[in-house]
Amino acid sequence: MFDMTTSPAVAAAPAAVVTDAAAYAEAVETATRAAAAYYATGESPLDDDAYDRLVRGIAAYEQGHPDETSPVSPTGKVAGGAVSGDVAHTVPMLSLDNVFSAEQLVAWMASVERRTGRPVEEWSVEPKLDGLAIAARYEQGRLTRLVTRGDGTAGEDVSHAIGTIVGLPRQLTEPATLEIRGEVLMTDEQFEQANAARTGHGGAPFANPRNGAAGSLRAKDREYRVEMTFFGYGALALPGSGAELAAGLGEWAHSRVMRHVAGLGVHTADSTPVAPRTLTKAAEIQDRIDEIAAARPELPFGIDGIVIKADRAEDQTAAGSGSRAPRWAIAYKLPAVEKVTTLLGVEWNVGRTGIIAPRAVLEPVEIDGSTVTYATLHNPADITRRDLRTGDRVMVYKAGDIIPRIEAPVAHLRTGAEQPVVFPEVCPQCGSAIDTSEQRWRCVRGRDCHAVASVSYAAGRDQLDIEGLGTTRVVQLVDAGLVRDFADLFGLTREQLLGLDRMGETSTDNLLAAIAAARTRPLSRVFCALGVRGTGRSMSRRIARHFATMEHIRAADAEALQQVDGIGVEKARTVVAELAELAPLIDRLTAAGVNMSEPGATYQGAGTVLGTGPEGDDDSGAPMQTAPGAGPLYGMTVVVTGAMTGALEKLSRNQMNELIERAGGKSSSSVSKRTSLLVAGAGAGSKRDKAEQLGTRIAAPDEFAAMVADFLDTAV
Repeated sequence: MFDMTTSPAVAAAPAAVVTDAAAYAEAVETATRAAAAYYATGESPLDDDAYDRLVRGIAAYEQGHPDETSPVSPTGKVAGGAVSGDVAHTVPMLSLDNVFSAEQLVAWMASVERRTGRPVEEWSVEPKLDGLAIAARYEQGRLTRLVTRGDGTAGEDVSHAIGTIVGLPRQLTEPATLEIRGEVLMTDEQFEQANAARTGHGGAPFANPRNGAAGSLRAKDREYRVEMTFFGYGALALPGSGAELAAGLGEWAHSRVMRHVAGLGVHTADSTPVAPRTLTKAAEIQDRIDEIAAARPELPFGIDGIVIKADRAEDQTAAGSGSRAPRWAIAYKLPAVEKVTTLLGVEWNVGRTGIIAPRAVLEPVEIDGSTVTYATLHNPADITRRDLRTGDRVMVYKAGDIIPRIEAPVAHLRTGAEQPVVFPEVCPQCGSAIDTSEQRWRCVRGRDCHAVASVSYAAGRDQLDIEGLGTTRVVQLVDAGLVRDFADLFGLTREQLLGLDRMGETSTDNLLAAIAAARTRPLSRVFCALGVRGTGRSMSRRIARHFATMEHIRAADAEALQQVDGIGVEKARTVVAELAELAPLIDRLTAAGVNMSEPGATYQGAGTVLGTGPEGDDDSGAPMQTAPGAGPLYGMTVVVTGAMTGALEKLSRNQMNELIERAGGKSSSSVSKRTSLLVAGAGAGSKRDKAEQLGTRIAAPDEFAAMVADFLDTAV
């Protein structure tokens, strides 16, 4: 996470402003304390972004005042340099300098070629893992010692952790003597398990996985065991390695060294979705950087950048190393996804199914380009387990488009003024009792608690699309006792509507016409309108296309539901239970003449899986299946961007996705090598640029409308 060095290039995020000698001294002291805490226990008063900006401010001041540079400045130390150690490294264990943009990367690559005096033909591109660097020493294939980076010349002996680190075997597949260097970290699953164990034994939860790994690696004589994971990123010879292995490790390309390490049974990033690649051109490297950055939210472990290295040993030797960083490798830093801020309070909101969901109210903080003021809190038990308190300084995490969530309180920053979070004793919406038998609390009235929300949701554009039925009108209908759920909408009479305030004949007739049109919506829309927990627009379409009719859906047991891609064991059980609860509502909808079938879909029976992957994943690459062989888009992955015109102008993005899938294709949200077609309207922007670079077929809205003309009448 922290890098104790910084490149001369200016970072994308502004550096901290250090204006004079006093501010410089204070900044150096703050950075030194933060680094000491970070590398000793993982508990720093600064988040990664704040530390980076502070160090860049220090470096900027030193460039203008070289005679005032402090001997303890973080700019002259390797990462971890604040931590002492008594085990000497056989070869210095250096840090990496940083770049923050494509332009800075190209400039750095040119600087390496100037140093080597020739073009660098191969570059290794790999994830920058967010963990702690360690050196693992093997003698005759047996793991004998683990040493932290320390100050780069000597580190701390943490050999007591041998046996607790996945991917770092006690015995290699060959009796080799060598040192393997890499990162120790916690995966998301290991982090959850570690916090459960830690809080179960009376300790405060770790703030984040990096904090958990740092504390656990150094912990001795604990009552509980915490598992971590190792990823190797380099290897070097030791005395006793033997001439052949020593020569190989000194002369092989980096990529070959890592293949050898993996062959010895040591875990590397090669088996992950962000596996290292050897590339030749700057454009290819930038594409791979973009791919790794895009995969970041879905990874089961943390990364904070991408490392680019000259792959060949002769290029590394020619480029050389400085006192704190090699000149043949660089870290391309990604925007920070973690920040420390203050938990101001907790709101309790009631959803349309009666679920009472807590939401953290935060002191506004900038994360990954957006201002975050709220964060997810899963349930009351989660709040208790994390020991969250109002007024806590908390670590907030956000990656990509994922809703921000709180990792844990930064317990060592507590002042004593923090207060316990107050849990509701009755439903915040209606005052009824709360069912606390499950982790997610729920009002005992269920959907009846929030009739306005559930009816408004059902009438929404992506569900039944009942024009003229906004929240204000729904409130009127509920308050008048005319509507308890959305099935009641189909029984409304002209006289009842005319009796409401501000409902004239024209608005009444228009609303009745919109309700009548809603009866004809496809099953996927009707199912989505039900608000079944664990489903949404994408999942509702998959379920409807798989089963074809509501009758088949209701007859399905949990095992049959699992045939729909993206539905696992727990979600299948939830859907079955929800449909049983919704049976009276579905019966009333059927009796009211609401459509209960999906146009163009044919029930394939058990054993056929239709879909595109887990809900929300619009770029899996798997084709959306329709009736066998049907549709002009069969087997195609289609991306829509820009403003649509003509026959497509009035379609929402969800309706466009439905249209694509009914025509046999698969809708996607991003352009990649798997994209078959980009539908580009006005203002298409970067997606069109990328499609052109990849040679992807591009169609204007009118051309696309002609391709799917036979399916347009079912898309609205």
